[in-house]
Amino acid sequence: MISTLLVANRGEIACRIFRTCADLGIRTVALHSDADEGALHTCVADTAVRLPGAAPAETYLRGDLIVKAALAAGADAVHPGYGFLSENADFARAVLDAGLVWIGPPPEAIEAMASKTRAKELMGVAPLDADQLTASDLPVLVKAAAGGGGRGMRVVRGLEDLPGALEAARAEAASAFGDGEVFVEPYLERGRHIEVQILADTHGTVWTLGTRDCSLQRRHQKVIEEAPAPGLPPALTEKLYAMAVRAARAVSYEGAGTVEFLVADGRAHFLEMNTRLQVEHPVTEAVFGLDLVAEQIRIAEGHALPLDPPTPRGHAVEARLYAEDPARGFAPQTGTLHRLAVPGVRLDAGYGDGDTVGVHYDPMLAKAVAHAPTRTEAVRTLAGALERAAVHGPVTNRDLLVRSLRHPEFTTARMDTGFYDRHLTALTEPAPDPYAPLAAALADAADRTSTSPRSGSRFGGWRNLPSAPQVKRYEMAGEETEASYRPTRTGLTADGVRVVRAEPTLVVLEVDGVERKFEVARYGDQVYVNTTPLTALPRFPDPRPAHAPGSLLAPMPGTVVRTAEGLTEGTEVQAGQPLIWLEAMKMQHLITAPTDGTLTTLPVAVGRQVEMGALLAVVETN
Repeated sequence: MISTLLVANRGEIACRIFRTCADLGIRTVALHSDADEGALHTCVADTAVRLPGAAPAETYLRGDLIVKAALAAGADAVHPGYGFLSENADFARAVLDAGLVWIGPPPEAIEAMASKTRAKELMGVAPLDADQLTASDLPVLVKAAAGGGGRGMRVVRGLEDLPGALEAARAEAASAFGDGEVFVEPYLERGRHIEVQILADTHGTVWTLGTRDCSLQRRHQKVIEEAPAPGLPPALTEKLYAMAVRAARAVSYEGAGTVEFLVADGRAHFLEMNTRLQVEHPVTEAVFGLDLVAEQIRIAEGHALPLDPPTPRGHAVEARLYAEDPARGFAPQTGTLHRLAVPGVRLDAGYGDGDTVGVHYDPMLAKAVAHAPTRTEAVRTLAGALERAAVHGPVTNRDLLVRSLRHPEFTTARMDTGFYDRHLTALTEPAPDPYAPLAAALADAADRTSTSPRSGSRFGGWRNLPSAPQVKRYEMAGEETEASYRPTRTGLTADGVRVVRAEPTLVVLEVDGVERKFEVARYGDQVYVNTTPLTALPRFPDPRPAHAPGSLLAPMPGTVVRTAEGLTEGTEVQAGQPLIWLEAMKMQHLITAPTDGTLTTLPVAVGRQVEMGALLAVVETN
């Protein structure tokens, strides 16, 4: 019987596993890098172990240090979570060789399926030969052989782009999984990403726990998932189940796993088998009334599954909340997460209020999951919960999630993997509340007055004679805006509306006869009015430009991992020419020349860490 479990992971999945362990009475051990000291997963575990000596991005890939930490902490079992070493057979063997229980499939099963190239061969699907590709084979997808989560993936539409895509995918895969092997497969533009959850014990029983649709993806990483996959013909569903069981039995699988397919034109194409728990496992848990982590632990302890799985009920939808800016190519965002609250749904989070979102790891903050009797109800519940959520801190994809859930293609289950290719521009158009600046200004005025030592009027600053209004400046949705109000004997007033109530955290305005409530939160110069973020601007702005024309600024915090060969100050460059590669949160981002010209400034070098907005280079037009 397992008494103490170490999770060889971090963030949301570590917190998720610890929650189940607490329910089962199992003591828990967390790991952390220096960058993760004090992170939420270390706080909720019973004990924590620092992994010394490795760079933050490599810490959770050091299997030797993780095994030593488990033994030192008195753990008798290791759960790998997902990502990092979760599909590394050598790590699984090291855990078992140390006399510890491995919460996962046998190393041999991992070895057979964790490499996507070997998995395809096992299922009778051959990858393409990169050296033999012709134009008729395009488009293709370059894909990491180990791991997942969209890392090490590149779509290639022209043969001239293949060498660069292979190089970038190898570098990204090596950084994320410690394995730079990649392969090439056909890329289907309008397919649906469908997967089957399996659960297998050590006694020969294999469950298929329904289907999931994970078609809404950005950069080949899932964003919204649901169970069951809507609209699949029963015959196709049964075929998917049969293929999933065949894959599991082919490698004598044990534990939780997922078999993934691309469905197009009524046909199922095998993609891969993930020999681990999936990020989207909560939707299956909700529909089947199971705790998959608890089942993993019971299977590892040798318990048998019943012959038949539970009966599924209802529909579940999950949305991944990321610290990223969808309008800027999903650029990762960092900073302090002041507040995270999503009412009315299950929230699996890796961060708490006040935590810092850094540059070293995946930008997912949390997963929100809604379960209801029907798909329509589940989708509506999740969209409403996200719309009302308080997410104060770095820019996130919350608005994109709400709009996606309410898009006609999604509500009618007509989505496919090309959804964001078609709709991203429309889904990311700014739609700030026009009354947010006024609410922010009134709340600020109420706050300053309530803390004023002066007595007398409820609102200071009023005069017997009419005077110019008070004006506050804000940046909202990238544009500068102003809000004006007047303090009077009876309170604050503003043109065009009636100020019903003005308090530091709540403003009520009557607009065209309708009273609207505005919840206001302030963190320095950052202001959040309901779901609209604003930045308070100084009264007298600096008229000087911050950077010279042609300046290339870092779109996100990260590390310079590469510069173009021979790139120095004075180099002539062409528009679109690759100049600098930034790595942030395990993804590489290419910085290109904005125009033909001369590189006049290059203040960065390989290995340097930069903050968002830092000057990377200057290209002067010839």
